[in-house]
Amino acid sequence: MGRHREFDVEKALDAALCVFWRKGYEGASYADLTQATGVERPALYSAFGNKEALFRQALDRYYERYLDYLPVALQLPTARAVTAHLFSNAIALNTRYPDHTGCLGINGVLAGSDEAEPIRQMLIDARAAAGLQLRERFERAKAEGDLPETAKPEALAAFVMAVLHGMAVQAKAGFSREMLEAVAEQALSTWPVGPSGS
Repeated sequence: MGRHREFDVEKALDAALCVFWRKGYEGASYADLTQATGVERPALYSAFGNKEALFRQALDRYYERYLDYLPVALQLPTARAVTAHLFSNAIALNTRYPDHTGCLGINGVLAGSDEAEPIRQMLIDARAAAGLQLRERFERAKAEGDLPETAKPEALAAFVMAVLHGMAVQAKAGFSREMLEAVAEQALSTWPVGPSGS
């Protein structure tokens, strides 16, 4: 019985992350994953479990390594600054790597088969959690007078998430960084400002 060859698990996970980022969950075949990682399928199974488990680990790494700007944004002093920080960092990330543009969370499963439903639901839950954090931050901004009394934090958070997701799809479709920056500028141009805002 042959032994599994040794390989760097961290490098393999990074390579798999890039495949999922480029092709999405269902678009990434085992042939793609084994070619990118340089690891044969049985060894991938042994190290990471099945494809779903590998994707979950890749997504965790993506959040840790590439979305570290999210908690930073939530600490900024105004709701507009929070949003501007999210937009500029998302644009930079969505366009940084020409061979895997867009967002792994959006590219992961825009549409999928019944077999991919657990992954699709996981990504929906992750986006919902981010939207909730944003809504809570905007509720605080409203209480502090940074947003006007008429502001609707839930709708505002949904708007920001829609712009972020739309920009990720546009980046995947080949929109330039400059065009996405213009989209972000347009979205921020009508930002509501409360009595304590400037």
